[in-house]
Amino acid sequence: MPSRPQSPQPPGTPRWVAMFYEPSSASWRVGAESSYRVPVLYALGEMTQTLRARGEDPAVTLWGPKDGGWQRMDGAAAVGAAPATAPEPPTGAPAQPTKLAERMTDRRHQVLVAALNRAGLYDLAPDDQAAVEAVVDQLDETTVRRVAHWLTRAAGEAPPVG
Repeated sequence: MPSRPQSPQPPGTPRWVAMFYEPSSASWRVGAESSYRVPVLYALGEMTQTLRARGEDPAVTLWGPKDGGWQRMDGAAAVGAAPATAPEPPTGAPAQPTKLAERMTDRRHQVLVAALNRAGLYDLAPDDQAAVEAVVDQLDETTVRRVAHWLTRAAGEAPPVG
């Protein structure tokens, strides 16, 4: 894998900025910026998850203000490590899940990860991914949605309408 150049310091006054490396153009681009850290971290987590879902290995640098200047944070520390590989199915479990079972598992996973994002966990470490998988594998959709509702309420968001 070719080495990536260091992320350049963003221009202008210090604020929170997420920079992504684009291998196709061998350059860094701004992915999100704000005066506040939380929206940038949220956007950074969402973009990182999208890139990983596409099979890409995102290179990210988070810049923020410190003592009136810029401070660069390591991308891996800013967004967490790459997700853990999927665990082997337990013996006795079907090797190929049905399309419906796979779709329902994906839905439960999506609901739980979205709630974790709203609660401030934007990208999950391998241990967190394993915990999410365990919850998704053990609980039905109604229970996962209830846990997601609790996380959303704990984050101070209003419950969804509808």
